[in-house]
Amino acid sequence: MKKVVIIDDEAPARSLLKEYLSAYPSLVIVGEANNGVDAIRVIEEFRPDIVFLDVQMPGMTGLEVLQKLSEMPKIIFSTAYDQYALDAFEHNAIEFLLKPYTRERFAKAINKVMQYGEENLSNLRSLAESLLQEAGNNKSSYPSKILVQSKNKLIALDTEKIIWIEAEKDYSNLVTHQQTFLSNYGIGQIATKLDPEVFIRVHRSAIINIHFIKEIFKHPSSYDVKMANEDVVRVSRSYLDNIRKLTF
Repeated sequence: MKKVVIIDDEAPARSLLKEYLSAYPSLVIVGEANNGVDAIRVIEEFRPDIVFLDVQMPGMTGLEVLQKLSEMPKIIFSTAYDQYALDAFEHNAIEFLLKPYTRERFAKAINKVMQYGEENLSNLRSLAESLLQEAGNNKSSYPSKILVQSKNKLIALDTEKIIWIEAEKDYSNLVTHQQTFLSNYGIGQIATKLDPEVFIRVHRSAIINIHFIKEIFKHPSSYDVKMANEDVVRVSRSYLDNIRKLTF
């Protein structure tokens, strides 16, 4: 039997891992966490054989968690689109899951990590250090590209091309000039992943890219924002200050 710990700040991602792991009776989930601080505590307490570790978490990233562990377990990273990290993982023969991933890709990751040797484990800490140093040298840690679903494939989308984002139940619509993409993330999750200097919340159901604001219509207790594609987005009373901050 192998002990497994799941670390991811998103409940749907943890649920998916549990579902896929149910096909492996020899892998027993002994703990989980949704943030870096709890991740360190759970890993140190249970001493798992395998850890599924999300790279992008608010507060403390998966890479920072890795640096603080006293003993290195086998790690399968999970990450959204981050080309530098993916290149580094591949170069160091470290296994990762690029969200969203299939059951088949998950199985491949399990098979690979079970064959990890001491060389792989020794690479993990130095890899975390190099990636964190690179992140510190970057002006922004927010992604310039993300992967989005388009029919039966994933395509790389420049975040600067997103005009605005609309909540769609538990999902979100990413609106560009060319087309609208459906994201698996809820709008609250997206708000934490994109640069808040560019993407501002104007409604509990809407985020706008300030670079695409065309004009704003003032009402007694709200605003309407016309975007560059002619869509009109309502600003609710709770978020008026986000627009007022832009006014000079």
